[in-house]
Amino acid sequence: MISHEKQHPAIQLTKLKKGSRAKVIEVTAGKHLALKLSNLGLRLGAHLFKVSSFALNGPVTVKVGSTTIALGHSMAEKVFVEPIHKS
Repeated sequence: MISHEKQHPAIQLTKLKKGSRAKVIEVTAGKHLALKLSNLGLRLGAHLFKVSSFALNGPVTVKVGSTTIALGHSMAEKVFVEPIHKS
């Protein structure tokens, strides 16, 4: 079976470990949700810090700049990030 999906070091925001920093590299949401996320600061290239997440598909909290945002699990699944590792 051949996959036609893009290969990149991205993971869903829901999979990012608590306390990690990352860069938004893709948002797979529809037009309205993508606009809402962009207005919250979650747009391509944005750097974020994952504050917390809750088990059983609970909300995900991130900090973008000085703004803290709580996202529903299904929203957070549509945001793909590239973890930023300290060098």
